[in-house]
Amino acid sequence: MQRRQVLKVGLGSVAMALTPLSWALPAREEAAWLFSAVDDPSGGHYIAGVALDGETRFMIEVPERCHGGCLRPDSRQAVLFARRPGTRMHVIDGDSRQLAHTLAAGEGYHFYGHGVFDLNGRYLYVTANRLEDSAGLVRVYDADNDYAHVRDMPLDGIGPHELRLMPDGDTLVIGLGGIQTHPDYGRVKLNLDTMAPALMLMDRNSGEVLARHEPSHHQLSCRHLDVAADGTVIAGYQFEGPEWETHPLICRLDAQGHFSELSLADEVTASLKHYTASVAFSRVSGNVLVTAPRGNRVLLLDAAQGNLVASLALPDAAGARCDGNGGFLVSSGQGGLYRVTPDLAMPELLASLELRWDNHLT
Repeated sequence: MQRRQVLKVGLGSVAMALTPLSWALPAREEAAWLFSAVDDPSGGHYIAGVALDGETRFMIEVPERCHGGCLRPDSRQAVLFARRPGTRMHVIDGDSRQLAHTLAAGEGYHFYGHGVFDLNGRYLYVTANRLEDSAGLVRVYDADNDYAHVRDMPLDGIGPHELRLMPDGDTLVIGLGGIQTHPDYGRVKLNLDTMAPALMLMDRNSGEVLARHEPSHHQLSCRHLDVAADGTVIAGYQFEGPEWETHPLICRLDAQGHFSELSLADEVTASLKHYTASVAFSRVSGNVLVTAPRGNRVLLLDAAQGNLVASLALPDAAGARCDGNGGFLVSSGQGGLYRVTPDLAMPELLASLELRWDNHLT
């Protein structure tokens, strides 16, 4: 990987080097490509595929801003989802580097920006909102049947956001944000006084809700999360209450099912500015990384105990994923791509691109 490389990306056209993609599956640490929603300097919306050296890339223009994504196991497809309260998901074909499908949420529904496949890559589980009653749902799609909608699984709550598959292959873990939205009002939050967020477990086969863990304050919106190989979950909150209040912003569900919130020093919690974004585990180093774009910061935590390893400044820290070597790759909303490891005193700039990365790397 070339380091300290500054790039100027020509966004007026799609840059496409038609060499084979080295694909990455969700269970693997290594990846030769990163996928992310990005905006160009003029505000155009794209899905970008960027090689780890930062040089080779391709960009696909889309009609609305996207958010998170997932890779389809045993396939050359990736899916990226419109940002809340968007109504589309986009399936990318890795061979042609073009859109294979664009699917709509359907009248009366919108997506929340995240989805995950089962281990076989057949069924795709997507968080969604039913507008008529603001019901949070996990919508199921059959990728083997052109992503036909199969069924909806209700969560008895509002605002599901990121979801992951637990190591058993049958349980979904879901961050329930608790925030009511409606496309007619854009991203306006309509129920801040009555929020009921949770970290939830659901049986993906039956749709049964297996567990519901509530944050210590009803305005701690549970949004983003990741799962370790042993089933430990780390999730991040976004606090929707008064600016002068301080509350824990990270929770942990251990492999035995015990739920807790991390007790970090007040100054560390305050530095996050009430907002966490991406969460990423490393199976190599035993650490987990959490980004805080409003606080211009990343936290490295000990995954086994949840203790703070490092708190590092990184401007507009956005997406994160493991790098396969015990460290992490972190994107910046200001265009930078960084490497973060426990032995570095500061993030290492790998590339600088003339685009705005969204909050997630796939």
